[in-house]
Amino acid sequence: MPVDSMRVAIPNPVTREDANRVHKQRALEFLRQGGDSFMTTTVDAVLNWGRKYSMFLYPFVTACCGMEFMSVAGPRYDIDRFGCALPRFSPRQSDLLMVVGTITHRQAPILKKVYDQMAEPKWVYAFGACVCSGGPYNNYATVQGIDTIIPVDVYVPGCPPRPEAVIDGLIKLQARVQAERVPSDGRHRETVELTQPVVEKPVA
Repeated sequence: MPVDSMRVAIPNPVTREDANRVHKQRALEFLRQGGDSFMTTTVDAVLNWGRKYSMFLYPFVTACCGMEFMSVAGPRYDIDRFGCALPRFSPRQSDLLMVVGTITHRQAPILKKVYDQMAEPKWVYAFGACVCSGGPYNNYATVQGIDTIIPVDVYVPGCPPRPEAVIDGLIKLQARVQAERVPSDGRHRETVELTQPVVEKPVA
């Protein structure tokens, strides 16, 4: 309801006391009808809003899905629109670990070390079928899903996944970041707390 119609509903004041009373009535009526004079929120909502639009990703690229990652980061799809275009090749300066490509058992300790060096809060993005489940490489050398090593927040299968699927997964990750509450001791678990055991390559 516009302000003019509210002034018609409340009579005009005559004395100073009436003016104060009418001013309070108009202010309360304006707020009751959805006035935009103030806004309430929580600290977690503000922090999560800033986190989801300022992700510094660490691209852990190992195989052919890297070409698709370049396509997503390029000008046609431009993931800078979502606030995560600038890659950080230092784990201590990044909060989104984007694992792209096949992970072998020889690379698994390196991936775990990179993950451990990242500061909290941190998120993991599984890019491609090989990262999610080993893909076509069901053998002794390939890790059958990186969730046996580190916790994963978003799975994007495909060989390779389309850029639209990658962007959709990024949007779902942003929605998760906005809705969650980060505990004081961090949000991720250690490897020993995962349900699946870590499969280590036997030493020859």
